[in-house]
Amino acid sequence: MICSRALLFVLAVLPSTVLCQTEAGTIPAGTPLVLTLDDHLPMRRGESIRAPLLYPIYVDNKLLLDKGAIVTGAVVALRPDRGRRTRAVLGGDFTPFHKPVVRFTKIELPDGSTVPLASSEAADGAPIYRAIAPAHANGSFLHREFAAGLTVARSDVAIFLGPGKGDRLVQFIYSQIPYHPERIEKDTAWTVETTAPVHLPAQPALPVAAEPPTRKPHFWEPHPVVAQPPAKDSGWIVQAYLAGPLSSETSTGGQTITAVVAEPIYNPDHSIAVPQGATLTGSVTRARPARAFGKAGVLNFNFQQLVIPDAATQTVETRLTGADSAADIALSSEGAPKAKPQDKVSVPLFLALLAGRPLDQDHHGALRQTGKNGAGGAAGLGLVGTIVGLAGGSPNVAAGIGYWGAARAVYYRWIARGQKITFAKDTRIVVETTPRRSAAIKPATMAAP
Repeated sequence: MICSRALLFVLAVLPSTVLCQTEAGTIPAGTPLVLTLDDHLPMRRGESIRAPLLYPIYVDNKLLLDKGAIVTGAVVALRPDRGRRTRAVLGGDFTPFHKPVVRFTKIELPDGSTVPLASSEAADGAPIYRAIAPAHANGSFLHREFAAGLTVARSDVAIFLGPGKGDRLVQFIYSQIPYHPERIEKDTAWTVETTAPVHLPAQPALPVAAEPPTRKPHFWEPHPVVAQPPAKDSGWIVQAYLAGPLSSETSTGGQTITAVVAEPIYNPDHSIAVPQGATLTGSVTRARPARAFGKAGVLNFNFQQLVIPDAATQTVETRLTGADSAADIALSSEGAPKAKPQDKVSVPLFLALLAGRPLDQDHHGALRQTGKNGAGGAAGLGLVGTIVGLAGGSPNVAAGIGYWGAARAVYYRWIARGQKITFAKDTRIVVETTPRRSAAIKPATMAAP
């Protein structure tokens, strides 16, 4: 009786134990790891970094590292950020801005042990924006333009009311000071590649985080855009990495592009429909560099073939439904990347109104006039402009400084080159395919690489 109960207990526990483990295996050299910070860090050489993995890692269709696995490293160097420095100096901020160079050296496993990691250095850290293609747009041209304007307005209001508003206020005050401390921003992400194989033992999977309770968004919050899944049996949603960089500035029409499938896709019977390591091949259909007067770059591409090892190559039609980017881009309903709508009116207008305040002569009190002079100077050069406006006493000087700030705002929004559309190597993309045109692949039929 006791033996029977023990056997039943083992049989009951064994499946859950197996399901809650990642298998032992080796991550090959050249595998991309996307890592992102979950807190702000000081900008200094030698600073330790703990960054969770943004996407799971599969090898031979087996999960080896789950999403959220911690990878540790350090800042190994600081490089001058000359572009940001120049722009900051023109606004009265003389902070010597830097870009951190990071190297990751260890992977922390769920049982507390660590595995050494050899990876490339990364110096292009930036917050990752996930662009998601909405459903096909309906309505008239005016309706679509109104929706775009509403999106911009919501973004403006969210700056003042959204989560993290206190920290944004502190950083805004810092930006008005001629010199302030630097930091590596929360949500900064780096993509590094392994430079040597990484051997991982079998490990219990990370606990699944509870989904936050849903709530109705505030009026100022952008409504979340959810990618529409394809109809049943109509195709797949493929997670993949770009095998090479793409840019509106350097890519040309007809250029061949490739993406490597990052996660396997399974059929309802648990056979493999699209294996991890399969490749999507296609081409750039349209590319145009960003131009002056705020005209954004153009970059359209799609994939025409799905190449599966030891199986017939499938001709497919695809639509880009999601993509990561260091720039804040959007996707059209057809899957074409485009620059996100920007507010080009309110900021220049506000600065121009503020700059004109010193010229509104106040004959009822010198103190009020001095305050107007300080406000005008602040619009152009922050704290430096405020001090000059308060100390100089000349409303013309204060207004001139303020109009300098308004002119800079107009230049960057209306006259300077528009936003580039750029995707780095190993950028994570999500592609929706058309119906498959060949039989599913059984795991047993796949040859070892």
